[in-house]
Amino acid sequence: MPAEEHDAEGNSPAAWTAVIIMLVAFTVGTIAFWFELPIVVWLSVVVLAIGPIVGWLMARAGYGVNGPKHVPKAHS
Repeated sequence: MPAEEHDAEGNSPAAWTAVIIMLVAFTVGTIAFWFELPIVVWLSVVVLAIGPIVGWLMARAGYGVNGPKHVPKAHS
């Protein structure tokens, strides 16, 4: 079978930053929900919504998959 060619599949600083922000927000929100801290849960919802916005802004700034500031790594 021939190897398939993929264009980074979203592997960019913008995508990773957005995902990390959302994972941290989800984790903190889950722990806060467990300890019945509604203010922290709602703050984590706000941070969760900010994650994709940060990713989009970084992509617009050139850190997306095809952006001029993104340096793709060679796959082994």
